[in-house]
Amino acid sequence: MSQYDEAVRKWRAWDIRTATDLDLRLDSFRILFAYHSSKIENEEISYHDTREIFENGRVVGYTGSTRALFEQQNQKTCYELLREKIMEREPLSLDLIRTVHRVLTEGTYDERRYIVNGERPGEFKKHDYVTGRNEVGSPPDEVETDLSELIDEINSIGQKAPLKAGAYFHARFENIHPFADGNGRVGRTLLNYWLMINDCPPMIIYEEDRRTYYEALQAYDEREELDLLTGFFEAQTVKTWTRSMELNDSDAPQHKGLDSFMM
Repeated sequence: MSQYDEAVRKWRAWDIRTATDLDLRLDSFRILFAYHSSKIENEEISYHDTREIFENGRVVGYTGSTRALFEQQNQKTCYELLREKIMEREPLSLDLIRTVHRVLTEGTYDERRYIVNGERPGEFKKHDYVTGRNEVGSPPDEVETDLSELIDEINSIGQKAPLKAGAYFHARFENIHPFADGNGRVGRTLLNYWLMINDCPPMIIYEEDRRTYYEALQAYDEREELDLLTGFFEAQTVKTWTRSMELNDSDAPQHKGLDSFMM
């Protein structure tokens, strides 16, 4: 059994049935995912601030950009929005994708996008925005059609090879580039949503691995090569859950008791 298959086996063995169960299993994951997903594109994000927002709802003595704070608060809000939908296995849809985008990008659009270009969170782009070296994404007037076709395709696959299907969805979503901003954060969130509604473990795409991540996306953009991205996602899933695999069935670390230090 591969390390990835073992991660999937363990995830399914947890038999998550309620949103409360999901909260328990994703307690630390939620913070780390939010931190790394935002850090990939925003160097101002810090782990300390992310944790403060998730655990206390605020950051004391903050002096950084308000956008960084909004991004992390939005990550928390988005998880709270999706937790019940995950348990209900609500399929991907245009409305769901627009909602995720609106929640994740609320208060984060810059002046050029919001005022000059008239772009809004939760709305598909009105202008072309360059993505990668050779692509600019779908033209604005084709975004909804392209995304609808992708959703129909992914929802019709069922539970056949969820990780590969998720890699395909993520690569196509980023290639379509449906929004003026926030496509990466939205795409990574939707990837994990897709995996969890198909009973597979979510992953953290670590910011230190961003170069490999971008190279895998570029391989799809240029050659429609998907194996690199699928393999990368397998490795990131294993990296995400390796520590969890080492815990016992109660998932509580075993610490030395006081008696051990008094000998």
